[in-house]
Amino acid sequence: MKFLNNAVSIFVILIIALIVIPLPPTLLDAMFILNITLSLVILMMTMYIKTALDFSVFPSVLLICTLFRLALNISSTRQILTNSGYAGQVIKTFGTFVLQGNIVVGFIVFLIIVLVNFLVITKGSERVAEVAARFKLDAMPGKQMAIDADLNSGLINEEQARKRRDDIQREAEFYGSMDGASKFVKGDAVMAIIITFINFLGGIIIGMVQGGKSINEVLQIYTIASVGDGLVSQLPALLVSTATGMIVTRAASDSTLGKDLTRQFMAQPVVIMLVGFAILGMCLIPNMPILWLLFFAALFIGMGAALAKKQKEAEGGSRPEPGGAVSAVQPGNEAEYFKDIDNIYKLLPLDAIEMEFGYSLIPLVDERSGSSFIDRLVMFRKQFATDMGMVVPAVRLRDNGMLNPNQYVIKIKGEEVARGEILMDYYLALDPGNLTGEIDGIDTIEPAYGIPSKWITPDKKDMAEIYGYTVIDPLSVVMTHLSETVRKHAFELLSRQDVNQILENRKKYNAPLVNDVVPNVITQANLQKVLCGLLKEGVPIRDMDTILETISNNAGSVHDPEMLTEFVRQALKRTITRQWSEGGQIRVITLDGEVEKTIVNSISKNEHGTYLALDPQTTQKIITKLSECISGVKDVVATPIILTSPVVRLYFSKLLQQFYPKAVVLSFNELENNVQIQAVANVALN
Repeated sequence: MKFLNNAVSIFVILIIALIVIPLPPTLLDAMFILNITLSLVILMMTMYIKTALDFSVFPSVLLICTLFRLALNISSTRQILTNSGYAGQVIKTFGTFVLQGNIVVGFIVFLIIVLVNFLVITKGSERVAEVAARFKLDAMPGKQMAIDADLNSGLINEEQARKRRDDIQREAEFYGSMDGASKFVKGDAVMAIIITFINFLGGIIIGMVQGGKSINEVLQIYTIASVGDGLVSQLPALLVSTATGMIVTRAASDSTLGKDLTRQFMAQPVVIMLVGFAILGMCLIPNMPILWLLFFAALFIGMGAALAKKQKEAEGGSRPEPGGAVSAVQPGNEAEYFKDIDNIYKLLPLDAIEMEFGYSLIPLVDERSGSSFIDRLVMFRKQFATDMGMVVPAVRLRDNGMLNPNQYVIKIKGEEVARGEILMDYYLALDPGNLTGEIDGIDTIEPAYGIPSKWITPDKKDMAEIYGYTVIDPLSVVMTHLSETVRKHAFELLSRQDVNQILENRKKYNAPLVNDVVPNVITQANLQKVLCGLLKEGVPIRDMDTILETISNNAGSVHDPEMLTEFVRQALKRTITRQWSEGGQIRVITLDGEVEKTIVNSISKNEHGTYLALDPQTTQKIITKLSECISGVKDVVATPIILTSPVVRLYFSKLLQQFYPKAVVLSFNELENNVQIQAVANVALN
């Protein structure tokens, strides 16, 4: 490998040397064959890569190949003009093969090949590279926001997000480089034409003036040499130009170009049959070659019919059975089945999480239809466990003929908690608030965060990203909605069995702590209340050692699970600080001393614990003042964070749950000393 790295550098130096050092015809033949071989390798590479980044060195390779061809052109020109038109067997063979004894026809064929390369392939590749570079650069902000949205919803982890950001950066740099590198191809094509005419005119002058040959001999010798030299250069140039066009027009895919072409053409059997019938109709044109027309018509019609039959069989085998996830009994046997009372008891258990889909959304979650929903769900469960320390229960998927075909419903323990509607063949374009243009689409509201959005057709996706929209596919919309719903209701999903599983898992690493605390210090029921209290306000429960140690240290004097939860929150202040601070700073809304004093004086106690007994007028006044503060800072604070004293936090948090469920209430004891607190507003009664 080390030798290969050095070989590239040596090869570039040798190319530059070729411009000055004359090559003998034999060695020149070897270099021309090497040039053609390398060009074929490059073309094949562009056809078998899956994305442009798989061949990210292409712009540099393009420069090296162009320099190599020009160096060979200079060496061959030197041989043609100094060696009576002979510059090796390769050039002679190419020239003789194309001319076929007719100088005029051969020269015209050569010019056509050169012009096809220059005007069609090279010009088109240059334009595509220029447009692709502009679009990729303009779409970068939207793609970055889409990555951040996937990261925040748990669909990807930090490492995957970093890789996707690097890929976007590399992709933009690649297409920017291709925009400039395509100019090498254009210049190479122009130079090939110039060198060919120099060889032709220079050879005629040298042959007649210095060689003393007749005009016919000179034309015969130098036309063969000039055309042969031009073709030997233009063939690799044509291959590399085609490779350039191939790589700049190659869309990201999970397979090679050959597989994509086969799959996409085979997906349209009707088109293939119609083409066959159109060819058959050409038999009516007089003097057409009937046999060839019949051959190709039969070939295309037969191929289309075979593909249509195969496609129909595949669709019949993969069509989901309506209600397949719900009913396990045929209608005719239903009464007989439920005669057994045990089978009726099987209907009673509720699924912790359940999703129901309208009929048109079934392909979105059906693996047999190529959906990646299950894989995305698995990755979300992994990410949620890593972030929150809790394993999300299995999600039951059902179809529901009572729903709108484009609707889906999310249920927690059998009851609907969220609902959304998506369009399968569209993309959702979210408005982040800093758009540079407006895109046409169907207005809607993003179901997870309530952001104004639009459903747009796939052909408008790139333009929407350029305008600053965050564009996501329908599957990501559903996954984001599900993940946010699970986070919101995580405290309801943590069962006694889950707590027991968490403790058993923790015993593998710290059995003495678990055995000492549960059930000697706290019962499993009260531990579940503490963990649910943390999850309800979005505090992770992954650090079970700290949670159990804090409970063990305080359970002797405090028996109320809610108060124990407050002590645990303070022990988890590092986690809470990281969760809500940004760049070592946290922006908060504070409570005036008079407000806190009013709340403390309203705390009452009975045999069931403590509660806040605040009169309605005072409650309304505090909430009104807080609403004004939240409205005033909504441009600088995405999620309102209210900072209170430790004694007030629990009661103020309960008070806000019915008015601002998304608001976060923290106490001073729950923040690290090194975080900078910036008060952006203050709630006062007067």
